[in-house]
Amino acid sequence: MFQHILVPTDGSPLSDQALDRAIALARGLGARLTILNATAEPPFPVTNFGEDGHYDPEKTRRFAREAASHGQRIIDAALARAREAGVKANPVVESSETPHRVIIQTAESLGCDLICMASHGRRGINALLLGSETNKVLAHCTIPVLVCR
Repeated sequence: MFQHILVPTDGSPLSDQALDRAIALARGLGARLTILNATAEPPFPVTNFGEDGHYDPEKTRRFAREAASHGQRIIDAALARAREAGVKANPVVESSETPHRVIIQTAESLGCDLICMASHGRRGINALLLGSETNKVLAHCTIPVLVCR
């Protein structure tokens, strides 16, 4: 059946539920598991000017380091969950303005034959304005997607 499962996670409770299901599915099928954190970049440029108006050339780099660190913490926690369940998992941390594209590209480049992901991450007006990454993956991906609610 499925031999390589990709599970994107943002560390949210619903994403954690999808992660648990992907871990259980991988264990049951003897499939490989790849855990992806596709951190969304802000839709606006990070300015190097502080609140006091002074120029800080390190601000953009500091923001990027903090975002990468946050993504790594999410991945580390997900890897620990997989390890506790006896499933080996490979981590991938990416940053992009378009997380759905990173999800699809990662699945394609690694030869994944299933993407297991939460039905949504955002709620309310943010979901209406920004759209659901899951809906975008479903619309643009040819690989089967298991949507967890």
